Amino acid sequence: MRLSNGNKALRAAAFTLIEIMIVVGIMGLTVAISVPIVYKVTHKSPFYAAIADVVEVCSNARAQAILQGKVAEMVFFSQEGRVQLQGVSGSSGFSQRASAAGLKISGTHALISNRVSIDMLDVNLIEYRDKEMARVRFYPNGTCDEMTIVLRSEEGEQRGITLEVTTGLASVLGMAELQKLRAGSL
Repeated sequence: MRLSNGNKALRAAAFTLIEIMIVVGIMGLTVAISVPIVYKVTHKSPFYAAIADVVEVCSNARAQAILQGKVAEMVFFSQEGRVQLQGVSGSSGFSQRASAAGLKISGTHALISNRVSIDMLDVNLIEYRDKEMARVRFYPNGTCDEMTIVLRSEEGEQRGITLEVTTGLASVLGMAELQKLRAGSL
């Protein structure tokens, strides 16, 4: 009799196979739901990565000009989808990180994915989109040339990046600002 009472006590304290399977199923469902969210957080789309990379190169060009006390040039190779600081090596004091293309970049150059097109590239009110290269100068006093670039994703989404000539700071333009720009009121 003791043996049967011991089995009842043992059986009441244990989990059944069905209970364990339900817990494992809930855990699997939770993981399956969270994987796409984690992927989106850790992997930027090529469109948004291109915007962030161009803004970063602009910011670093301004910083180089101010810190070194001499003109820094940012060069756009629009046919290649490449942007780089002229005369600055990748071994500068900027931290290394991976671009959307998986290449190491340091904020001194960027590659725009072939899945992103350049709709407009104006420097000092001259269109350079179809030209081999365009140069944007940043000056030691914090000013820069006027520059506007408009990027388009494969889905047709557009964003612009413009430089404020008096401060040399880059701003990202949304659809509403781009429409104002096209209408000539921005």
